[in-house]
Amino acid sequence: MKRFPCGALDFELTGNVMRSRVRKSAHFLERIGLAMAGAASGLFVGAHVGSSIAVLTTQGFLAVMMIAGAIGFYLGIDTPPVPFHGPDQGGSERKIDSAEFLSAVGTFLAALAAFESVIVIVLRENPHMFWTVMIMLGWVVGVTMQIIAGAVARMRA
Repeated sequence: MKRFPCGALDFELTGNVMRSRVRKSAHFLERIGLAMAGAASGLFVGAHVGSSIAVLTTQGFLAVMMIAGAIGFYLGIDTPPVPFHGPDQGGSERKIDSAEFLSAVGTFLAALAAFESVIVIVLRENPHMFWTVMIMLGWVVGVTMQIIAGAVARMRA
């Protein structure tokens, strides 16, 4: 069978091309879905924080929060892993993958902040300003960690 180079992979001139297109399309849709979840996360945190801090009650603030969330969730959740090399292959089994760690902790922080914001909005709670600032800070740190993780993972891939 004849093979054609296409990007990083070689495809045979059979059904593999179609399966590859379907897989790439599915992956693209997954990433867009993650970006939409990040945008929604940013919207919830922005709505909660904006309703508590008058200076942040703007459409621009909400837009920035949604864009940052979309970028963070798009880049930071689906990071390419580092190939595993056991101790017999010259690798270290104790080495931590920084991108994977940043992605995991960043996703947890951003999702936790969004979850807390939704609880505050739905239950019409009025938390102390300290907790509102902590929710905002947790979300910003989490999304920043996701963006850094995605950038690091893609630079090494």
